[in-house]
Amino acid sequence: MLKFASFGAFAAMLDKKAIDTLRQVSTATITTVLLKKGLRNIWMRGARPLRPGQERLVGPAFTLRFVPAREDLATPESWSSPISTRTAIEAMPEGCITVVDAMGITDAGIFGDILCARMAKRGVTALVTDGVVRDLEGVLGTGLPVWCDGAAAPPSVAGLTFVGWGEPIGCGGVAVFPDDVVVADKDGAVLIPKAMLDHVLVEGPAQEAQEAWIVDEVNRGAALPGLYPMNAETKARYEATLKK
Repeated sequence: MLKFASFGAFAAMLDKKAIDTLRQVSTATITTVLLKKGLRNIWMRGARPLRPGQERLVGPAFTLRFVPAREDLATPESWSSPISTRTAIEAMPEGCITVVDAMGITDAGIFGDILCARMAKRGVTALVTDGVVRDLEGVLGTGLPVWCDGAAAPPSVAGLTFVGWGEPIGCGGVAVFPDDVVVADKDGAVLIPKAMLDHVLVEGPAQEAQEAWIVDEVNRGAALPGLYPMNAETKARYEATLKK
């Protein structure tokens, strides 16, 4: 299993102040901020909030990977293997967001209520996957926030083979590394590359403030040309408000 930099070392960089800041920045804003830096593919397809009204959550990515089912490996007996989802859950640190590559398979549930209950007990912030869960009522009952592509009754081994954790994965068509930061809200889940974190922490709140001002202008009857995006005159007027 390929291992990357210590999770604990990076998680320490994502302190409470950074998390609180990102919880005030929407995933839509983050995609815009990173688009301006050339990153177009950071939104994980298929990962939608399982519970309506789910609050925005932030955490460092803890990655798990499945591959297509192979009959000699994808068996109920594999759940007792040292390389299993059960073992991986015991390695999940408090505060992480577990990101699971299920290859978009939607007819085999990667986790059910028991596994999600254990994740909640360990203090995992959320589960994000391009696959589905099973035991839907029980999963909702655990209180673990989940972003996924729905629910299905069959277990994971009906369509998937679990192969490891703590390595780069693809989730919803997005490359996710263990050092990435995940932000998930009602619009889905996005990642912030480690090298871009400081940039987003500065530009994200600034973008939110600017767009809030634009919305106020629209509500006052302002037309969009020259306002959104701002022309030089509007930008100067906005910057003047910041000095007051």
